[in-house]
Amino acid sequence: MKTLSLVLAAALSVPAASASLSGGVRGDRAEGWMQQSRSPVMARSGIVVTSQPLAAQAGLRILMQGGNAVDAAVATAAALNVTEPMNVGIGGDLFALIYVAKDRKLYALNASGKAPSGATVARFNSLGYAYDPTQWGPGSGMPPGGILDVTVPGSAWGWDEVLRRFGTMKFAQVLAPAIDYAQNGFPVSERIAHEWRLPNALPLRRCCAKLDPDSVRTWYINGAPPAEGQIYRNAQLAHAFRLLAKYGRDVFYKGEIARAIVAKSKALGGTISLDDLASYRGQWVTPISSPYHGYDIMELPPPSQGFAANEALNILQQCVPRVLHGQTLADLGQASPVYWHMLVEAKKLAYEDLYAYNADPAYVSVPLQRLLSKQHAAALCAKIDPMRASTPRRPGSESGAGDTIVLSTADRWGNMVSWVNSNYDGFGSGITVPGYGFILHDRGGLFTLDPKSPNAIAPHKRPYNTLMAGFIMRSGRPLMTLGLMGGDMQAQGHEQIVVDVVDLGANVQQAGDLARFRHDEISNRLRLESPLYDLVGERLRAMGHDVLSSNRSPMGGYQAIMLLPNGAYSAGSDFGKDGEAVGW
Repeated sequence: MKTLSLVLAAALSVPAASASLSGGVRGDRAEGWMQQSRSPVMARSGIVVTSQPLAAQAGLRILMQGGNAVDAAVATAAALNVTEPMNVGIGGDLFALIYVAKDRKLYALNASGKAPSGATVARFNSLGYAYDPTQWGPGSGMPPGGILDVTVPGSAWGWDEVLRRFGTMKFAQVLAPAIDYAQNGFPVSERIAHEWRLPNALPLRRCCAKLDPDSVRTWYINGAPPAEGQIYRNAQLAHAFRLLAKYGRDVFYKGEIARAIVAKSKALGGTISLDDLASYRGQWVTPISSPYHGYDIMELPPPSQGFAANEALNILQQCVPRVLHGQTLADLGQASPVYWHMLVEAKKLAYEDLYAYNADPAYVSVPLQRLLSKQHAAALCAKIDPMRASTPRRPGSESGAGDTIVLSTADRWGNMVSWVNSNYDGFGSGITVPGYGFILHDRGGLFTLDPKSPNAIAPHKRPYNTLMAGFIMRSGRPLMTLGLMGGDMQAQGHEQIVVDVVDLGANVQQAGDLARFRHDEISNRLRLESPLYDLVGERLRAMGHDVLSSNRSPMGGYQAIMLLPNGAYSAGSDFGKDGEAVGW
């Protein structure tokens, strides 16, 4: 009989990291599309889908306890703050689209951050940062992270707000799973372990930057990132959640957490004030929409980049039959380079308008009515050569990937939530609020120091924001949520997912499994997932595209729920992430 010590030794000898596998051969599915990673998850009473399994289960736990989709969304986001902390937290931004079944209405929340009162172009110039006309677009001239890119966080306000308006549970109930994970620990999952790296955050200047010691103490174990399977705990974050559970958002914006944020910011040369925090408010806004082949594509308005997805789809609907003489995307199929060429060219035109106009509508007028009109889309068709790639306005530096979570929830009453929450960069600014265990995001890095830009930094202004949550609607009812994280991948990702579902007929899991491209507007570089590159890459290069082979990492992470005709739900989760769809 084996002794306990021998059993433990044998168990510990098994490698935890799946990357250690060598010489393996992937098997085949038994039916359907052979390349599909898994079947859609189907359920009647409720469903949750996101990028980390424990977080998905946290939301499901709330649904099974009688909570609704909004309660489950907050519980899932809070659990992700613990289990996927580089991408989301109470110190970040939140946007959400919430379909309330009893109202038969889609509500939109913008809980994104505002620049602090001391954030001016002149102050940044005095610190040595200035607009460079060769580096156009969002973020031009801004510091690469650190305290200067921190805006007032919106997540904590948004979590509290949606519970107050549409939830059925209190903070204490929905934060309970996250508090459990933070206090008692959890094993770090595979993809998340790979991304668990702190950015340099100190000092303000670009030279000689280093890690924030508070961040190292909070996020590393014995000075190193946790490995896959290692147990990680964050008792300070559990403490912050308990304070939120007891006092609500006031403790974050007016109480002891607010004082800790200001103290940390001041110590590093930031300008966030107690008044900046106390005066923060998110906004309930009106979703934007555009029709696409009989479906309504619902997105968030500016400063979200959501309208770029609407515009790209408008261009496809108007220009594909014109440019290709009556052919459709479905006629072409994904084996055709022209199929991908049309999607990329539509994306380029939409992002040109996005970069020119997107900004905080409280400060500038964004001409959405014109940009989303069919007339505008039709006028752009002349700019598409069916056999030749176009050139960007002018070259510059390539934009970042963006680090974000998306999740979707649905409940037994027909309520559905499409939710996007973010620290912007991985671990945001790299700056942790000591004693409370959360990162301050760096979304302010998407402002520009071009004083003539509608997106120029100014006190209390919201920056251009890559975050977007979407819905596909049909006849006034939701068909599916649209969620795909990844910086400026998001709008072009929504474009591709809509085409997969509407034009190609993909189910909710297939839509996430199908290969994607990512085009960078500034460098004009086009990345294709390697199987797609092998299929059409050389032919697209012959058409003038600067094309590279890629893995899934730059392509974002997809999570979505579809409402079936019989009232049940079907959900799909990106195989490139650690997550899953779960239901009951």
